[in-house]
This record gives sequence, structure tokens and C-alpha cells, in this order.
Amino acid sequence: MSSMQEEDLDDGNSKIDLGLWRELFGYALVHKKKVALLGVFAVATGLTEVCFPLVSRALIDEVTRLTESGESAGLTPRILLPYGLAYAGLIISLCVSVFFFIRYAGYLKAHMAADIRRAGFAKLQQLEFAFFDKRASGWLLARMTSDCERLANIMAWGVLDILWAATFLVGIAVAMLVLNWKLALLILLVTPLLAGISRFFQKRMLKASRAIRKVNSTITADFNESIMGERTTKAFVREEANLTEFRIKTDDMFEASVRNAVLASAYLPAILSIGSLATAAALIFGGVQVTGLAITLGTLVAFLSYTRMLFEPLQQLAHIFSEMQMAQASGERIVEMIATVPAIADSDEVQERLSDQAKEPVDGMAEDGFPDEMGSIEFCDVEFSYVPEEIVLRGVNLTVEPGETIALVGSTGGGKSTIISLICRFYEPTSGTIRMGGRDLRDRSLGWLQSNLGIVLQDPHLFSGTVLENIRYGNLDATDEQIFEASHLVGADKFITKLDGAYDFDVGEGGGLLSSGERQLISFARAILADPRILIMDEATSSIDTETERHIQEGLERVLKDRTSFVIAHRLSTIESADRILVIEKGEIAEQGSHDELMALGGRYHELHARQGIEELGVHAGGWA
Repeated sequence: MSSMQEEDLDDGNSKIDLGLWRELFGYALVHKKKVALLGVFAVATGLTEVCFPLVSRALIDEVTRLTESGESAGLTPRILLPYGLAYAGLIISLCVSVFFFIRYAGYLKAHMAADIRRAGFAKLQQLEFAFFDKRASGWLLARMTSDCERLANIMAWGVLDILWAATFLVGIAVAMLVLNWKLALLILLVTPLLAGISRFFQKRMLKASRAIRKVNSTITADFNESIMGERTTKAFVREEANLTEFRIKTDDMFEASVRNAVLASAYLPAILSIGSLATAAALIFGGVQVTGLAITLGTLVAFLSYTRMLFEPLQQLAHIFSEMQMAQASGERIVEMIATVPAIADSDEVQERLSDQAKEPVDGMAEDGFPDEMGSIEFCDVEFSYVPEEIVLRGVNLTVEPGETIALVGSTGGGKSTIISLICRFYEPTSGTIRMGGRDLRDRSLGWLQSNLGIVLQDPHLFSGTVLENIRYGNLDATDEQIFEASHLVGADKFITKLDGAYDFDVGEGGGLLSSGERQLISFARAILADPRILIMDEATSSIDTETERHIQEGLERVLKDRTSFVIAHRLSTIESADRILVIEKGEIAEQGSHDELMALGGRYHELHARQGIEELGVHAGGWA
């Protein structure tokens, strides 16, 4: 397991970070009215529950008085009716308040989860590629799903339970002190002991729960890897070894689960024992007072009821604070992600021009206030590093004229795809400048630049849905006829029409029901449909057969006309007609020129071309990229 994943599993802090929870509570305050109503009904529920023993006390004292005075025959329904009505009123009040506080808590939970997910998703759309390079997709999915759900639960139901428990606890204490402060103090003396016992068990149960989640996470990861790598497992006959490793982890899960169950089973009896002692003390001391006429029988019964009721809010508060500890790391990760400032974003000046252009659009101007034209692309002493110690590009200088087709070839890791990524502004140069139309690329808006790009990757991603929907992703306003035309242009219509349902065929998750070549053809059609000014093809024909590729090349001759394009190709035969070929080696442009010029030069390109020609004849002569 990666260190990032291991760190992610340690999701409990020893103390409650009030600052973090205040920040998270801001998502609840967006719905101020609902939070206020939730608070009102939570408090109303606690106060209503406190009133039940008081009604019982009044009823018992009334019956005792009539019995002692010899007026027991006077216990008519008319005399008992007020107490019955009081009970009925309390029951109705409790039902109404419970209904509404559950309703508003559920409302808050749903809306807060949606708000946090929306904020997180919006941030993910803004963040640069480097952010995703450092974080696994599983980490991000956990933040957007389980962490959001967990926080929404604790914020909605936790706030509810804290308000209810605090109101209930204070209400019980006040009621007992008013009825008889001596007896109340005797019972309330066990409260610190109860809190200490709860704290003792909750800390150990929390630790056991973390251990269970850690092991469970590794087991889930093993399930996923086992399913995804089934063929590799069978190919290397790893079934028994995998089963042994899995058995060790399930044994750890069993031990942690048993430890947690033992703690949970000991916790409740400990609480009940202390509660029983308090009840016994109240019964003995209160009984003596009843005998001495210091208190009434109804007061003693009310005290016994309050003694039993006292432990529920204490137990609930201990549970909530433990849950907050467990959820705190989730909150920190989500807040950190949402607060992340994109390293690549429109500057304040660009945003100001965007605002001005939106208010008063000028014909011929792009959304960022500059002329709506690409112009030449210039690399001026560009250097780039993904990490400081490893330089990927070294002092690259390059000028690409509008409408020029540039092919990039060279060894794996030489920097071909990095050059493309910098043009797309997926990354920023470590040093140097990239200009477009004579302006620093950072002076243009990201939206304008990337809306003018069409990209076809070696392993293109398709979304769940139909072929038609996936192609239309390139231009949501495109008509069906335009989609058919783009498909025909790249030769995709030949296999699409043979599918069950043709353009209505569901490609499955990630396009899994299509071959890699078919996915590339759909990706081609999608890119062409976008009508980009800059077309980028990164090993885009590697999974397409030679005949289909030839058909695509014929269509691309029309598509690439008056359009700047960059091509990274595995087959050198596919880029021979490029206006210029760049040989990229160790982060530098080693050679550049047309196919004929580079062949005549007899350098690295000539070597690569000759080697690939031999390989195509079936003679092994080493690999190249």
C-alpha cells in the first residue's frame, strides 16, 4: 500500500479541533432557517422528556393525598382527567418535535452532503494536472463520497444529538435540584464517574474501530486488485499466495473486531452498574426521606425516573464526541482539498478582462478581450520539471506557424508528451515563456485556450453512454448529421454501423465494450467534431490497423488544412508528410526538419526509421518509442 494511502487511514486525532468544526459548520449555516428549526425542535424534545416524571410525581402525590385523607373514593375520572390530558399533550408534543427534528436533520444532512460534494467537484474541475499526479483516484473518490457522507451525518445528526442531550441533561439536573437539592447532589455525584468511565471505554473503542477500518481498507484494496488483476494472477499461478496473504489480513480483521466487541460488551454493563448504584442510593436515601416526610412519594418516583434517564444523554454525548474525533481527519482532508488554490488559473488581470468582455462584448474579440486568433506558438528557453531533481525539458526554443503540422518522435521519457502538455497549459514551464500570437500564454484565459484544443490520446477515455453521446461530447450543440459526418471522416462509421443499435450502442463503463482501436476512432470523431484550431494526437493511431489508419490519414489531410497540429506517432510512416519533424531526446530538440531532410541528415531520425523498417519485416532489432 502506498504511503499516501497509509497516511489516509490514520483518521483520528486525540483532540477536537473546534476551528475545523466551525469552518465545516459554515456549510450548515447556509441553511440558517433549517438549522434554527432543528435547534428549536431538539430543545423542545429534551424539555418534553424532562416533563414526564413531573406529571407522574403530581399524579402520585394527588393519589397519595386522597388515600391518606380517606378520600380514595373520590378518585373519579374527572379528577384524573387533567393528568391524562397532560400525558397526552406531552406525547403529542414529543411526537411532533421528534418528527420535525428528524425531518430537518435529514434535510440538513442531504443538503450539506450535496453542498460539500458540489464545492469539492467544482474545485476538482479547476485544479491542474499536477494535483492529480500526486493523489490517487481512490483518494479523491473517498473524499467525494464516504468522507462527505460521514461529515454530513455528524454535522446534522451530531448537532441534533448534542442539542438534545445537553437540553435533556440540564433539564434533568435543574428539575432534580428544584425538587430536592440534597438528593439531587447525591445522584449527580456519579456524573463525573460516568463521564470518566465513558471516556475510558470510548478512547479504546475508538482505537479498535480505527484498527478495523485500517484492515478493512486493505482488504477492500485487495478485493479490487484481485478482480482487476485476475488474468495476471492466473498467468503467474498466484492464487494460493494471494489467498495466504488475504487470510492474514482477515485474521487481523477478526482480532480487531473481537477486541472492539469485547470493549462494547463491557461498556454497557459498567454504565448500567454505576446507574444501578445511583438508583439504589436514591431509593435508600429517598426512602428514608419519604418515611421522615421530607419528600413525597411522587418526588421519590420522579427522582428514580430521572436517575435512569440521566445516563442516556451522557452516553450519547460521549458517543458523539468520539464520532467527531473519528470524522475529524475526513473534515481536514475535505477542507484542505476545497481550499486548495489552483497552481494554474486565470490571473486577476485576465479575470478582469473576462468580466469586461462579458459586460460589453466586442466583435472579433475572444472572451478574454484579446483578438480571437491563435497566431504562432513560440517556446522561449522553456525548461520543465515534474520534480525539482529531474529536469524533463532543457532550454527548448521552438516556433510553430499557424496551420503547420509538427510531428514529435524520440525515446520514451524524452519529453514529447510534456511539450504537448505545456502547449495545452496542463502544466506551467518551470522557467522560460510560451507565447501564442506574440502574447504570453498566461495572459490568455484558460477557457479560451482549451476550448480551441482537440486532443486524441493513445488510451482515450469514453464515458458510460451511447456512441452518439460520446462523440457529441466534443460539441454538445452538434446535430446528428454533423456527428455522422465526423464519424465518416475518420472511418469510425464502418464499425459503428455494425454495432447492435449502431450509434445508440452503449459503450459501457470507460468504453469497455469496445476494442481499444474502436475507442480511438470514436475519440478521433469527437475531437474532429469540436472543430479545434489546434489538433493534438498523442500516439492516437497506435491501436488502429494500418488500413484504417490510411483512411484516417486521407480524412485528416482535409481536417488539418489551415489547422495547427501536433502529432506524436509510434509508426514513423504516419508522420512522413508532416511539415516538420522534431526528434526529442533527453528533453532537448536533437533534430528537426522534413522527413526528406532528416533522412538525408543520417542522424537519430534516420536510425529510428531504419530500425522500425527492419522490425516491420519481422527482424528483432531492439525497441524504441
